[in-house]
Amino acid sequence: MKFSIVTCTWNSEPWLAESIASVAGQRYPDVEKIFVDGGSTDGTLARIADVTGDVKVLHDVRGGISRAMNAGVAVATGDIVAHMHSDDFYLGDDTFAKVAHAFAESRADWLYGRSKTVERGTLTDNNYEFKPYSWGALIRRNIVPHQSTFMRRAAFNELGGFDETLRYAMDYDLWLRAAKRGAPLQMFDYLAAFRFHDGSLSTTQARQTHAEEWKVRMRHAGQGIGEHIEHRMRHAVRKVKLSLRSKASGGFRSS
Repeated sequence: MKFSIVTCTWNSEPWLAESIASVAGQRYPDVEKIFVDGGSTDGTLARIADVTGDVKVLHDVRGGISRAMNAGVAVATGDIVAHMHSDDFYLGDDTFAKVAHAFAESRADWLYGRSKTVERGTLTDNNYEFKPYSWGALIRRNIVPHQSTFMRRAAFNELGGFDETLRYAMDYDLWLRAAKRGAPLQMFDYLAAFRFHDGSLSTTQARQTHAEEWKVRMRHAGQGIGEHIEHRMRHAVRKVKLSLRSKASGGFRSS
């Protein structure tokens, strides 16, 4: 079982080394590393040039992160694909081995595990309960951590990949489409870490992310009046929470 790990970059040098090391350090024999760069002018490309092994680099891919992630999968040859952002990283050197074993024991087309958080240089467990997967839980909130998600490449392609018209909630949209096809395998292992910093979209554009998630949620929600009312009420509550957090901190961070 071969893995293709797609990392999209654009002036990503400050965080890229740790992300690259987390892939290179895996004790798994068959890993393809794919970098999709949007025209970096810092030290990103020089750092990528030092990566050894099975490596592919796509240069000057423009048109947004969804298009970049799709472009990476388009050249992938692995059985399993994952998107590891340049500022995030895998935990431990046996992540791919665990995921490969889980896929081998299951017919699931996709799986996800737990994620830790890096904020102000400190790695911590996320402070919410990792609840068992259900469609009801997913349609109410994006409970699937992007950096800890793996999918069979054939399934990704059959689903049509990420919606390139979306800028923030493209992963949530894909999870919902994938869930309609079949439930994911949920691993309770910590597989990866997500980094909050001043340049991350979840930090700088939480309001836009929230609005687009709402759009995606209603695209996939049932047609019942009761369900729509519930989603509208949840949307209103989260919008208020974002506003209060903004007033308290002077900025936004996705919940």
